[in-house]
Amino acid sequence: MRCDGYLKCLATYGSEYFFSLLGICSRKRISHSILDPLALWAEYARMISGFHWQMRPSCANEHGKDADFPEGIPELVRHLLLRRGHGGGIETEQFLYPRLSDLTDPYLIADMRAAVDRIFKAVDAGESVCIYGDYDVDGVTSVALLQAILRAYDLEPRLFIPVRSREGYGLSEQGVARCLEEIDCDPTLIITVDCGTSSVDEVEELRDRGIDVIILDHHEAGPQGLPAAVAVVNPKVEDNSPYTYLCSAGVVFKLTHALLKERKLKDFDLKQYMDLVAVATVADIVPLVDENRLLVRHGLKRLVSSRHMGLQMLATLAGLSAVPTAAHVGFRIGPRINAAGRMDAPMDALELLLTMDSDRAQQLAQLLDGHNKKRQEEEETIRSEAIAMLQKDFDPSRDHVIVLGSRSWHPGVVGIVASQLMRRYYKPTFVIAIDSTGVGKGSGRAIPGVSLVQAINYCSDCLISGGGHDMAAGLVIEEKQLDMFREKFNRYVEETTTPQQRMPILLIDAEVTFAELTLDLLDSYELLEPFGNANPLPVFMSRGIFPTEPPKRAGNNHLKLFMRQGFVERDAIFFNGADFDLPEPPWDIAFTIDRNVFRGRTSLSISIQDIRTSVPPGEDDQAWV
Repeated sequence: MRCDGYLKCLATYGSEYFFSLLGICSRKRISHSILDPLALWAEYARMISGFHWQMRPSCANEHGKDADFPEGIPELVRHLLLRRGHGGGIETEQFLYPRLSDLTDPYLIADMRAAVDRIFKAVDAGESVCIYGDYDVDGVTSVALLQAILRAYDLEPRLFIPVRSREGYGLSEQGVARCLEEIDCDPTLIITVDCGTSSVDEVEELRDRGIDVIILDHHEAGPQGLPAAVAVVNPKVEDNSPYTYLCSAGVVFKLTHALLKERKLKDFDLKQYMDLVAVATVADIVPLVDENRLLVRHGLKRLVSSRHMGLQMLATLAGLSAVPTAAHVGFRIGPRINAAGRMDAPMDALELLLTMDSDRAQQLAQLLDGHNKKRQEEEETIRSEAIAMLQKDFDPSRDHVIVLGSRSWHPGVVGIVASQLMRRYYKPTFVIAIDSTGVGKGSGRAIPGVSLVQAINYCSDCLISGGGHDMAAGLVIEEKQLDMFREKFNRYVEETTTPQQRMPILLIDAEVTFAELTLDLLDSYELLEPFGNANPLPVFMSRGIFPTEPPKRAGNNHLKLFMRQGFVERDAIFFNGADFDLPEPPWDIAFTIDRNVFRGRTSLSISIQDIRTSVPPGEDDQAWV
């Protein structure tokens, strides 16, 4: 027996910790006579938790004593900045205090000049113009912003958004046909937003009919190359563009900026439309870096008092009263707007963003909330059925991917379920809704290190079509090809990733004590907002935590926890933690923090991400694996 190790445990934590170890060994039938107890604790922690905890690698000199940070930044926040590659100086100051004056020249984006010139040609000639958008948050906000600037130049564009289940995504043949049939004009110019980059044949057909096309997009080009449009304003298809992080609403914002630089308007304040761009940028999960960060930071400040009556009403309905965070938009605003498109009513979402009537805005906000509740019901049904399928046939040691399909699933909801399954099982996932003809439309979500765009190209011989982003993509497939696609997709992931890459990792930014979690800390911590893609919400850990009373169930599937570390007590919420098998205390907890305002009282809230049996300090080489 390694007595020295046990004595170290006893000396470090006391008898409470020591006897917990022995109890766990007994209940789990682990032989503590042959193991180093410290290694045992690390191993048991891994058994308990679904995650492998790892300290986030530093992107800057962690020991840079000469780092020039703004005055008054606490040591913990400096640590977080260094972890994210910010070593002080002007760059760090711009990150912490982004200014609108830092916006760059929109003409640095390729084809911007051609797009501006063609739009002003339409303005001067009073042409018939149509805006063709996508049905998600990025699409409808882009349509709303573009309509606003064109109307300011005395153009009255027609608006069209395809229905997801009928026409599918983008500038499709079916969508174009209905668009030209229903918009009550013969357009000479169609401007696509959040789609069009891969629509080579459709653009060619429009050109043959004498209709010019401008594409404002952020998706990857298809295998046929770029369409022959008047302009393709899309940083993703440029070589070495610094603006690849923009969503389509960001591209439209840059276009609007370019138009205003060319012809100023006294009564148009672009800053009043930044809330639209902020909502789109967060909802589309694009990197929150550079100008995206700037646009979101300033746009969120305008959300609650937005000039867009519908967004105001939606924010109120979602329970937002102060300046919302990116998380509020991602979990409360975005899903409600997206729900309209998912439930085949995208024009409801667009009307919400366009109406200036408060009564109508309230009606539409409630309507979108109803769409969202219906979406949640569909989602729960699909998720339950999908999990039942996996329980029958899924082998996590063999299967590196999840591919599921059914004729009873709603195509508008499969993307959400794919995301949930990906997070639950940590596998690249496609969930597919198959129609009565045997054709399936699916949505996929990836884990880091897996490109769905490349995977779709690898599997193209068993697909009708597909495309999107590395982390989220869509496809069309015949039902009879599902097994072959699953096999090839599995092979692709096995060949292009390592076992370590396929392992679920929880990155920890810093170890803190409960005593360090103060409101003063929050004031500086919030300068790191907005959090999201490329600027992840910091995850903290605290060690040696004991529950002070049994957990309480909150809502449908959440837990309220009551804990102490030494003499300091904290409570926390563990979202979706009701089914979590809580380990023996003492615990290590991984968590995020936020500001909570309730009835005028401000507090620091803790959201649990994971819990494991505690590992003694100083053994990080064993724990962080």
